[in-house]
Amino acid sequence: MDTNLQLTDGLVLLRPPRAADAPALAAAARESLAELHPWLDWATAAYDENSARRALEFAALAWEHSSGFPFAIIDAQTGQYIGGCTLDGLNSQSRSCNLGYWVRTSRAGQGIASRAARLAARFAFESLGLARIEIVIAAENLASQRAAQKIGAKYERLLPEHLVVRTTVYDAVIYSLTPFDL
Repeated sequence: MDTNLQLTDGLVLLRPPRAADAPALAAAARESLAELHPWLDWATAAYDENSARRALEFAALAWEHSSGFPFAIIDAQTGQYIGGCTLDGLNSQSRSCNLGYWVRTSRAGQGIASRAARLAARFAFESLGLARIEIVIAAENLASQRAAQKIGAKYERLLPEHLVVRTTVYDAVIYSLTPFDL
């Protein structure tokens, strides 16, 4: 897959992450630990530039093998690293995948997660030929649910005790997207 790919709506730019993003990724993650920690395994006080470098190496391998498509979310006007958006769990038989996203705290509440998710979903449907995207969210994570709803994802069901983040077990809500929803 083309690692020079850029998807944009004029305000948000998605592109494959680069090794040079490590300092910006680490800074965005550290800024946002209080908001991210409950929902994401990797969001811990120990997250630093080395952690970011390892994550970026993993992202490069995912792109290289087309096993997942992690994107950096970038401000299209300023170039600021805003967060991440990932298509993973690709299933060729059902032509489906999972979609996840996070936005740094200083840029939360600006519609960035929904813009990024919409761009990633279009890529999944138009470039990867997928037919369904699932967004699995902890039931208590209302901000992520709002982002899913903003892009037209449909609430499907509640799965009791479905998500585990470190040692905490959460009920999960499942949202889905098809090409007709965008």
